[in-house]
Amino acid sequence: MFKITSLDNVSAAFDEAGKGIAESGRLYEYLTEQYTAPFESYMNFDLCSFDWYNVHSAESRTHRIFIYYDRENLLVFCENDFTAQHMQKLAADAGESNEKIMYKFFGSLLKDDMQYIDSFEAEITDTEDSAIEGSRKDYLDSIIQYRKELLRLKRYYTQLQVIFDNMSDNDNGILSEEAARHFNVLNNRVTRCYSAVLNLRDYITQMREAYQAQIDIEQNSLMKFFTLITALFLPLTLMVGWYGMNFKNMPELLDPWGYPVFILASFLVIVVLIIYFKKKKWL
Repeated sequence: MFKITSLDNVSAAFDEAGKGIAESGRLYEYLTEQYTAPFESYMNFDLCSFDWYNVHSAESRTHRIFIYYDRENLLVFCENDFTAQHMQKLAADAGESNEKIMYKFFGSLLKDDMQYIDSFEAEITDTEDSAIEGSRKDYLDSIIQYRKELLRLKRYYTQLQVIFDNMSDNDNGILSEEAARHFNVLNNRVTRCYSAVLNLRDYITQMREAYQAQIDIEQNSLMKFFTLITALFLPLTLMVGWYGMNFKNMPELLDPWGYPVFILASFLVIVVLIIYFKKKKWL
């Protein structure tokens, strides 16, 4: 028996689909408690649960899916009616074999995921290029959004890795050898997606570090500029202080060339300091 139903009415769904299933009490407990272990293996049946994240949808939230299967039955319980209807469409053309239905079901979840990750990488690269060219508006916000998206993908693929790894091991022998090989293929596919997500997370981390380093460089340059300005006017401040303390004997009161000489001396101090700073490559 194969059935996809919603978790909105667990009791009604269980009364219809759970009769005659091995360890039906354990299945009911698993569903009502919404147990979070990705995979549980028993002698006569297996239980799976994961948060389905549709990468092709604009919606970012995940939807909980529980799967029970034994040698004769395959039950898929979805978090809501919308998810159940979507899952029913995915498995509609899979054929009569429960193993084939389950393989096609999981295979459809991973369809075009690598293309999505590749396009996501291209978007990240474009964002970095625009920041390098000088348009850094909302750059940090974009990095934060990318990190959140990659974290959702990482959690999603981690759950699927656990499920596919245990299915391919097939410790209780519920699946055929051919089905176990098929799930090993899915395991390899999700492992590639998982590795690509980890690489993008490292890339995002490097982008953030580079952005912070650039901000630090700009701040240091600004502080350097103000420090040099202060250094240029410090000698002039000292000269003005000495000059102002001798009001009765100020040069301009006794000599008409007093002011021009003082201005020229100030100008020469600035020129000498600028030449010195350039020689030291501080300017």
